[in-house]
Amino acid sequence: MALSGKLIGYVEISKKGDVFHDLFRHNPHEIVAIAPNKVHDCELHDGERGAVGSIISWHYTHEGKRKICKQIIEAVNEENHMAVFKVIGGDIVEELYKSLTIILHVEQKGDGQVATWTFEFEKPNVSVPYPTSMMDYLCDLVKDLDAQGSTNN
Repeated sequence: MALSGKLIGYVEISKKGDVFHDLFRHNPHEIVAIAPNKVHDCELHDGERGAVGSIISWHYTHEGKRKICKQIIEAVNEENHMAVFKVIGGDIVEELYKSLTIILHVEQKGDGQVATWTFEFEKPNVSVPYPTSMMDYLCDLVKDLDAQGSTNN
């Protein structure tokens, strides 16, 4: 029996929405230089950086272990600063989840901005935990990226 779920995380940021959207969509390799303790490499396997259908893999450390996540960009909405990444390989889908889609959306909230991560996932059984640890990891990564260049807005 498979179990589907959705997990949402919010992070207040000081950068403009287009900065984060551009970083994760067009320049994910720059995240390696900004947060080398978390992200070690970002490889383009197929297509153009940021284009729908392009495939990238992330090499990162999570919970003290080096891991890999291979993703395809499924959809992009430039106007709403949103990108949809479907995980197609790596530790997450090979060891834990039957499927995982990660959505990044940056939007105006009051006087600031909020980066929202949404995970849509399918667990193979009830013993597999919700991906809260990975959500915490990505929210912390956004905080690190925001703090790194907050003076460069």
